Amino acid sequence: MSETEKQEEGQAAKPLDKMTVVELRETAKEEISGITGVSGMKKDQLLQTLKEARGIEDEAPAPKKKKKKGPASKKVMTAKEMKEEIVRLRAERDVLREEKDRKKLAIIRRRINRLKKKTRKAA
Repeated sequence: MSETEKQEEGQAAKPLDKMTVVELRETAKEEISGITGVSGMKKDQLLQTLKEARGIEDEAPAPKKKKKKGPASKKVMTAKEMKEEIVRLRAERDVLREEKDRKKLAIIRRRINRLKKKTRKAA
């Protein structure tokens, strides 16, 4: 098989949405007789005309899925609640220092740091 035959087979198997503008222009010139202005069309216009010529109906985009709110969902806290949480986390941090649990210490340190930043923004 020559390279051009391989390319033609690849284009036939490739869906229209994945084709480049150059490939779409070539297929439009080959498939649709009497079409003018192909070289000036943009990709969405080419896709539309090729789909109409092939009899393909546009599918409506799938509805967006709503994110599930789990335990990590953002809760709006007041500055006072944030400061109380910082105090609680500091007490937990002291206990973890005695236990020498470095992994949990790093997590608590980051949480305290984030809360401190949020209190500064809230003020």
